[in-house]
Amino acid sequence: MDTLSALLMGFISIVLVNNLVLTKFLGICPYLGVSGRIDMAFGMGLAVTFVVTLSGTLTWMIDHWILMTLGLEVTRYVCFILVIAGAVQLVEMYIRRFFPSLYDSFGIFLPLITTNCAILGLCLFLNLWGIDSLLDAVVRSFGAGIGFTMAICIMAGIRENLNMADVPECLKGASITLITAGLLSMAFMGFSGMIR
Repeated sequence: MDTLSALLMGFISIVLVNNLVLTKFLGICPYLGVSGRIDMAFGMGLAVTFVVTLSGTLTWMIDHWILMTLGLEVTRYVCFILVIAGAVQLVEMYIRRFFPSLYDSFGIFLPLITTNCAILGLCLFLNLWGIDSLLDAVVRSFGAGIGFTMAICIMAGIRENLNMADVPECLKGASITLITAGLLSMAFMGFSGMIR
């Protein structure tokens, strides 16, 4: 398999087959908390895409070029969290400066990207999956962000439509949201096994 098709398969794999939210159940907090409106969900998806792409790329480089060569793999978590926190600070400063209404609507969820387990999970998965090329790490990191954006926007679209639906009183709110999330996860698990 040539390099381009391998990169394409890796991208499709992380977006659909190994989606961090819908098949690995990582990043559920912002997925459920910010998916009430499509505009907020899309904004959060873009923020997470930027952070996960930057963090995944930088942590892969730090891990392969510094930590593994010096035998300091034990410091992975600390290094990865510092890189993620720095990337989130960049996003937070940018959104506060240029999109203040979006910044206010995110509330606590924007700084919580730092502790988003989907981002840390991807940084660790890049090692578990045996990614040995920087370009592959960048493509998969970007794909993880696109997969998160897709999942949160699908969920937001469904939740917006559910607001207009006749949902039984006992299922309104968190109940119908969790049922919807479960159904979406089951749907995406149908891709499982198609691509590694």
